[in-house]
Amino acid sequence: MAAVSVRNLRVALGGQPVIEALDLEVADGEFLVLLGPSGCGKSTLLNAMAGLLEVSGGSIEIDGVDQTWASPRDRNIGMVFQSYALYPNMSVANNLSFGLRARGMPRAQVEERVQRAAALLQLEPLLARKPAQLSGGQRQRVAIGRALVRDARVFLLDEPLSNLDANLRASLRRELKLLHQRLGATMIYVTHDQVEALTLASRIAVLHKGRIQQLGTPAEVYARPANRFVAGFMGSPPMNFLEGTLTMNGGVPHFTAPGCEFELRDCDFGAAAPMAGEAVVLGVRPEQLRIAAPAAWSGVVTLVEPMGNHQVVWLECGGASWSVLAGSDARHQRGERLPLALATGSICLFRADDGTLRGVTA
Repeated sequence: MAAVSVRNLRVALGGQPVIEALDLEVADGEFLVLLGPSGCGKSTLLNAMAGLLEVSGGSIEIDGVDQTWASPRDRNIGMVFQSYALYPNMSVANNLSFGLRARGMPRAQVEERVQRAAALLQLEPLLARKPAQLSGGQRQRVAIGRALVRDARVFLLDEPLSNLDANLRASLRRELKLLHQRLGATMIYVTHDQVEALTLASRIAVLHKGRIQQLGTPAEVYARPANRFVAGFMGSPPMNFLEGTLTMNGGVPHFTAPGCEFELRDCDFGAAAPMAGEAVVLGVRPEQLRIAAPAAWSGVVTLVEPMGNHQVVWLECGGASWSVLAGSDARHQRGERLPLALATGSICLFRADDGTLRGVTA
């Protein structure tokens, strides 16, 4: 396997910059997920690593070797695309082996690699079938197998599960996680699905407008988001926000907003001490709230979404729309006013001007 280093990378499409001055280090054997909304540059970054896009500046190193201007075939990467891109007139076995045969690899070696990949991906009973005779999940496994047979140093996966239904996505997500554990391969995976990112990644790089907003483990990115964009993008439902100010009471900082005030005695503000009158935005995740007294907030129910084993209750709270998780047997009606208390976990404060993290409670 191999490490990947991206330094000061710049990519422009149609004369418009998509990625500017991006730095990224991917460790040998890591499963890194590039996460972000459509148009943030994550697929562009992956295609630049693969050599499918010409870069405007910077460098890309694979295993310590500068590959910025190398052709895709010389980078020894395995690429899995969003579309299966299988040859419809070829069997599964021939789809898996086509690239190896085109490179003139000896037949015995080709067959050994195909059998090994088929065993890993449970494709052995399907080797004689054509793509039209396969389910969506089976086709995607063939596409992954076509990358695996290359014994590549790095595997690049561009939203490989997005065309599958929910059950197949969950099943193949588990298979990919197990596959990475067995191979110990360096994998870079693009997705807009935060569930995939949280469950698959060793680390997550959250992208927005061609820049990395935060790079860290799933737990770090979820519990201590670097800014309001990351906080709002991670989580389903996303983090609740409420605008307010910092006040001081007996030397203890408080968050104050219309109808809401509570102390921040255990809040870590870093090197910059809290200032009275400082404008901030409070962030609380839905699972950190409970509908109970004594209440820190209250809100009026606007919508109840049954989710099977729980419900998502949406409330109008201080002029903002908030969500809270409730049990599946809870009975709440539109227009009902409910008390909200902090159940557990950290809450975040963000600067009102630039949205960067201001503090986190213990």
